[in-house]
Amino acid sequence: MKLGSMVALLALVLAGCGGDSNHPSNGPSPNILFVVMDDVGIDQMQVFGYGGDTPPSTPNIAAIAGAGIRFHNTWAMPACTTSRAVFFDGRFPVRTNVYGALGPNDLANSQVSPYEMTAPKLLAQSGYDSALFGKFHLGLQGNNPAGYAMPHALGWNFYSGWLDATGDPSSIDKTAGGVAAPGTWSCGFVPGASAGGADSGACYMTDGTCSALASSGPIPPGRTCRDRGGIFDPGTSCQVPPPDYLDFTTLSGHYVSPLVINYEDGSVEQVSPRDPRARHFRAAVAVDAAIDWITHRPPHRPWMATVSFASAHTPVMQPPANERLEGDAESSKLDCADGAAQRVLTNLMIESLDTEVARLLIATGLARRGGNGRLLYEPARTNTMVIILGDNGTLGNAVKLPFNVQRAKGTAYQTGVWVPLIVAGPLVASPDRIVSHMVNVADLFELFGEIAGLDVHQVVPRPVDSVAMLPYLLDPDHASIRTTNFTQIGPNLQVNGGNNGPCNIGTSCTQIPVSKSVCEDNNGIWYGVGSDVAGVPPEGFARCCNAIAFLIANNEDPPTISPDFATAVRNDRYKLVQNKTMEYQSQDAPCVETVENEFYEIDEAVPLPLLDNEDKVLPLASLTPEQQANYDALLAQLNATLDSAPSCPGDGNIDSVVNQEDLDEWSHYSETGGLSSVYDFNLDGLTNTADQSVITQNLGLDCRAN
Repeated sequence: MKLGSMVALLALVLAGCGGDSNHPSNGPSPNILFVVMDDVGIDQMQVFGYGGDTPPSTPNIAAIAGAGIRFHNTWAMPACTTSRAVFFDGRFPVRTNVYGALGPNDLANSQVSPYEMTAPKLLAQSGYDSALFGKFHLGLQGNNPAGYAMPHALGWNFYSGWLDATGDPSSIDKTAGGVAAPGTWSCGFVPGASAGGADSGACYMTDGTCSALASSGPIPPGRTCRDRGGIFDPGTSCQVPPPDYLDFTTLSGHYVSPLVINYEDGSVEQVSPRDPRARHFRAAVAVDAAIDWITHRPPHRPWMATVSFASAHTPVMQPPANERLEGDAESSKLDCADGAAQRVLTNLMIESLDTEVARLLIATGLARRGGNGRLLYEPARTNTMVIILGDNGTLGNAVKLPFNVQRAKGTAYQTGVWVPLIVAGPLVASPDRIVSHMVNVADLFELFGEIAGLDVHQVVPRPVDSVAMLPYLLDPDHASIRTTNFTQIGPNLQVNGGNNGPCNIGTSCTQIPVSKSVCEDNNGIWYGVGSDVAGVPPEGFARCCNAIAFLIANNEDPPTISPDFATAVRNDRYKLVQNKTMEYQSQDAPCVETVENEFYEIDEAVPLPLLDNEDKVLPLASLTPEQQANYDALLAQLNATLDSAPSCPGDGNIDSVVNQEDLDEWSHYSETGGLSSVYDFNLDGLTNTADQSVITQNLGLDCRAN
């Protein structure tokens, strides 16, 4: 179907939708509600036919899926920042330098550029207001000139969420607010007496008020107080003034967060950890803010609201007490640092997310409850498209069989990149169906434009990697649009070629964790700067291969090394994975780069898909003629994609021309701080005359023909 015909059909569909008179917007273009789940791969989802023996219960997401389309063959990028950049700007990492999850040492050059045509900027051309709630992780304020106003700089009219130093939830405060020694309470609250805690005590709030709490059921008072935003002092009575050891300032996982609000005029409010708004479960806080914004939209003006959950990202911990969730009460006794317990807690966090999605839809008039408590979602009664996505594969220790714990989040293998995608709303013809054709998260960028009646390939002034998705919504019999799919992960750009330190998790050494705290939150052992391992120098080791040399020298068994760069491309039947790794070679030459191509046959069968596991690799020396032809074609496609973004030195505003505008923009950044920016061409963390010289040496360069 031609784009013009699709847009015409879109208008006809909308004309017949009617809409709900109680809905906040009845404009001619559909609203968009975009829900992003964090670290929830397709392996978790019963509604897609998986979930293993202990799947999380997600009846509300299943109800939405039943009223829409389940895209059963969707690839994300292997890490959260990378996927977010791709679905918000439609461009693969090779074009943007956003290769991996952002950390505090990553330069602005590996953060989403303020010159990108992001989804909110795209939709603004059709009159949309856009807001983002929850996790951001498209930039980090430490090396970004926009600071805490990054969401506004990327086009959002409103942002309310968490701008953590690492982009992800902080470590859990194991003092439980200062009432215990460091490391005492792994889940951030005082458990009941049967778990070594207390069944009574005083619950202090940030305003100085206090109430006595005692066990009246299976939920211990320490957890109840934590859920309310307070600090529980076990075995004590309320005091005036409160004890001075109570700590209301330390961040704690999903419960005490660095909440930031970025208003439409660009102004920023940094909410104190003592503010009640910053002291509740992140999933609930994001939904509360989204409900408030959506229900106050002006009539007849379309909107896009992105609710970006942090569930179920580490550190996993008990969500707010909800005895309707099976096993929730018993979870109060779990050790949040224990691997087996983390699997249980991941399920509970996903189930809590499912509950919050239902609350969001009901409170905004997009759904209602039936007499039996079941979510009743009728898309034709609304003027809003609902899209639910997992941002990347599940973290290793929470992966459900038959998916591969060793080839999960952070890898280019199926368990790391195969994600759930649900699209529902008034534009979906013949709902409750499965689309098995290949989709990439880049295609969501195009879908946002299609919903708004825009052709992104005409509107965006640079190459985009998305293809159409609207035909799948309108035509149940539409043929596959993609012939290949692509994913990529690697290290982001740091000062003078630096990189994240090595972290041993299980039997692997990886450099994906961006800091010591993130490594340890994932049950890892840190070998970078500040390592606690005896014998490791204060500056730590630069790479996993250096850490392995140390382990071998100390007669310890070395782990395997995860690739630095991993890229994959597939067609309908075969998949090619290319891993680049700094491998250990010898004590004299510990680090040598290797490049390995792996070739697999894969499918999406339910409940036992053919995965790209180690024992399924096809030997390249003895491929059949058919396999060889597919391998050659996929390798050519991979190389073509990697070569599709040639360097354009001096072009900081990504218009592919080096001219006076670049000098003007360089001047702006050099005069307003002069630190990291997209005009730091030599990657030294400064925007200065050395970068100016790159522009002047390349003035007149036109890279558009490339």
